[in-house]
Amino acid sequence: MIGARQVRTGTRGQTEAARPMARQEESGDLTARRLAFERLTDGRLLRAYRLASVVLGNANDAEDAVHDAAVVAWTRFDELRDHDRFDAWFDRIVVSICRQRLRHDGLRLRGIDPMPGVVRADEAAGRAERDALRQALDRLKPEHRLVVVLRHLEDFSIAEIAARTGEREGTVKSRLHYALRELRAAYDAVERGTEGQR
Repeated sequence: MIGARQVRTGTRGQTEAARPMARQEESGDLTARRLAFERLTDGRLLRAYRLASVVLGNANDAEDAVHDAAVVAWTRFDELRDHDRFDAWFDRIVVSICRQRLRHDGLRLRGIDPMPGVVRADEAAGRAERDALRQALDRLKPEHRLVVVLRHLEDFSIAEIAARTGEREGTVKSRLHYALRELRAAYDAVERGTEGQR
């Protein structure tokens, strides 16, 4: 260039004039990425929290798990090719982190209310039924409990559950079958116990 002097900085040979432009581009990319991530997670975090609460059985552990999942999702967000698959991808991260916490921390599943806000005409009978269901759910293995919750409380199909857990559809069906059988037996046992107390 005639009459202009380029000042070289660093080993890459960028000019000082080129540097602010590169920062603007990086900043713009980061802003676009952040906005896309926020748009996808805004409506998803409460649902992820419910899922983690059911798997872990504890509000504090669920909050930590969802936070960790959000951090992992942010760091791996560029790996997600199809943003339409974000829900399944994020659920899979949440489930994976919950499993890690159960294995690593040896968390004991604590009781949750599987039917929050359900009001019955006969409150005592409703409470007994809710307690029986809660006790029956508490007795399930975490992987069985997870498929029951995803199928019957979240209303996901077998294929959607498989996508969210990373398991094959046949494995999901098998776990669901055995979980429901265990759930029925446990629920019946609790019901028989409460009938004997009346």
